[in-house]
Amino acid sequence: MTMHDPALAFSETLPPEARVALGDADTRALTTAPTLRTGRLTLRGPVREDLAPFTAWITAFDRMAVFGGNGSVDAAWRGFMAGIGHWHWHGYGFFMITDTTTGEVLGRCGLLRHHGWPETELAWHLFDGAEGRGVAFEAAVAVRHWAGETLGLPPLASFITPDNARSLSLANRLHATAESEGAVDGDTVVIHRHLPFDAAPALAQHEEAGA
Repeated sequence: MTMHDPALAFSETLPPEARVALGDADTRALTTAPTLRTGRLTLRGPVREDLAPFTAWITAFDRMAVFGGNGSVDAAWRGFMAGIGHWHWHGYGFFMITDTTTGEVLGRCGLLRHHGWPETELAWHLFDGAEGRGVAFEAAVAVRHWAGETLGLPPLASFITPDNARSLSLANRLHATAESEGAVDGDTVVIHRHLPFDAAPALAQHEEAGA
């Protein structure tokens, strides 16, 4: 039986010069993102071949309810393009989280500041099969440190909906404190304040993550 792959279906609608077949290693840089590393992970900017796992996450991941529900292939395309543009506009954005040993794309973690947002967010999400392994913790620790040390940003916020138990648990592990409630893009969120990158507990976690 041939399985329907939404990313492949979408790629086949593109003109030949823009099409990347699944399995092709098109790793040309699309942003100016640096590369960050932890003990197990490599965080890098998006490349064209990342569209396939990103599309699968948007369209089929069963925990997308905490993000408002699954989206369409078209929505995945727009979201992926927006992620690339975000890097060019702000000079920061989502890193792709990859397993250093296998190269598998595990999710995204990075800094977001969309129009109308009160401040820059430290955000993360993992693709199917990557949860429960400490991946988001390592990635968030690396990005928190980079944001403070390299970009000079003040302590970051994370906007987490009350029903997103996994993200609330990770924020707690990162020693982020629930600061207030607010509304972001129409969603009620708890605003969590992260540690300064050079606070002693943050530096200890940076060493723990091997970053």
